[in-house]
Amino acid sequence: MEKVRVRFAPSPTGPLHLGGVRTALYDYLFAKNQGGEFVLRIEDTDTARYVEGAEEYIEEALEWCGIIPDESPKKGGKFAPYRQSERRDIYDRYTEQILTTDYAYIAFDTPEELDAVRAEFEAKGDVFSYDNKTRNQLRNSIALSQEEVQKLLDEKTPYVVRFKMPIDRTLNLEDIIRGHSSVNTNTLDDKVLVKNDGMPTYHFANIIDDHEMEISHVIRGEEWLPSLGLHTLLYEAMGWEAPQFAHLSLILKPDVSTLINKDNIDSITKSFTEEFVAKNNEFSFEESAALIKSFFSEVKSPRFKSMLGENEKDNSLTASVKQFLKKGLSGKLSKRDGDKFGFPVFPLNFTDSKTGNVSKGYRESGYLPDAFINMVSLLGWSPADDKEVLSLDEMAKEFDLNKVHKAGARFSKEKSEWFNHQYIQLKSDEELLQILKSSDLNLNIEDEKLLKIISLMKERATFPKDIYENGKFFFEAPASYDEKASKKAWNDETSAVLGEFAENLGTIEYTSETLKQAIHDFAENKGLGMGKVMMPLRLALVGELKGPDVPDIMELIGKEESTSRINNAINNFK
Repeated sequence: MEKVRVRFAPSPTGPLHLGGVRTALYDYLFAKNQGGEFVLRIEDTDTARYVEGAEEYIEEALEWCGIIPDESPKKGGKFAPYRQSERRDIYDRYTEQILTTDYAYIAFDTPEELDAVRAEFEAKGDVFSYDNKTRNQLRNSIALSQEEVQKLLDEKTPYVVRFKMPIDRTLNLEDIIRGHSSVNTNTLDDKVLVKNDGMPTYHFANIIDDHEMEISHVIRGEEWLPSLGLHTLLYEAMGWEAPQFAHLSLILKPDVSTLINKDNIDSITKSFTEEFVAKNNEFSFEESAALIKSFFSEVKSPRFKSMLGENEKDNSLTASVKQFLKKGLSGKLSKRDGDKFGFPVFPLNFTDSKTGNVSKGYRESGYLPDAFINMVSLLGWSPADDKEVLSLDEMAKEFDLNKVHKAGARFSKEKSEWFNHQYIQLKSDEELLQILKSSDLNLNIEDEKLLKIISLMKERATFPKDIYENGKFFFEAPASYDEKASKKAWNDETSAVLGEFAENLGTIEYTSETLKQAIHDFAENKGLGMGKVMMPLRLALVGELKGPDVPDIMELIGKEESTSRINNAINNFK
């Protein structure tokens, strides 16, 4: 059996999206499962869209995720270089080779000439395509004589190399995930293989690199499925054996009903309205916002989807908003979805070098890398027994491309948070201590106490910072007292009761166990229910009726601080 070799080949045109991470992960898992090799290759031939720092971002993101390539531009390998911009001499050699076959030709058409032809077709109600029906009438080496072609070459006229699509052939295509399909070549156009600057397009370069690097399986997004026919023919043209293909489904937008609530409806409405008015500037911002908010206010209603249906009574604004929302709330997950709804779609923070805008990353949002990867792994794949929490090694042992789903996988912000909560629980207190100490939180407390706080608070934490945010009362006295809790916990006798209890604290050992007994004995001696002492005591210490056991709080903040907080509460409620 041939050695399994897979590659992840992103373009450095921006940050690595959630979908890109999933492709890299599935590549990695498949390679590890099969005892193969995982290659990172940077496809940087699109110089016009190149983003400075994007390649470094991709490498750092994969490292944070634990998706470590066996070969890469940084690590090197026997098939180096792994950056397409450094492989020009290889591409030149294969460009010469394909031009000796009947599968390629050179074309001298200028963009202006092609625009004119396109306009002629549109004037007749047709759509122009550079294909086997039109290429004989255009300025290329098929339509021109050898003398005319040579004259243009001697004059150094710019040209591109195009693939010569065979006429009326049925291609039988196989995909590991999607099975068998077929396409007739008459429906395919003559794609540009080499641009007029001599650099190959994605179609040609990736075929050459996959062959040169002995790639056995190509795992990529379904957006490349329409190119499978061309790529199969390119392998045929070059006389090479094609790898096996697996096209991954889309990651879909989340269910909007889980994202919009009374706290964020205004900010989400504003984001959607800004985008809508930018595309439909004939409508006012105020009217558009009011209408969009009216739809969003019904988002949890069973009739929400039907509300967006067409209605002949709709005015132009309503019809336009409905169409905009239907499109904006369905389909592929995008960067804008994260910006609108307040969740990350990139593994790490990314700063746009042109605008300075920062897109939030999972790392900076407090997600643990193993939780993030676990969440991503299940966006289109199901392990045995529907197990959900798996380590990277466990995923690799179970991963099977035949179990990857054909249907799109819907992203869920709630599920991603659930995974992070699970992994917080799996971390030891010592591991969480190091995570908190490396954060930007101002934790002016000794490690021993912080470990005890972590132990008490991590069960309620979704993110590491929640241990601090939910347990702020361990670090500082309450500045105010929750109004609803105060009415429930404090009455006219409470100040006297707590005052007497505080006086009794001076003589006892300050441990959780002795404090628990002291509270019980005090309540019993006073003929009070435990709630009459415990609730106001919690309010005094925390400012709310929340948190771990009161004796645990008192032990950690100490006798002096506990007494001070009780007295502060008594003075506040006088």
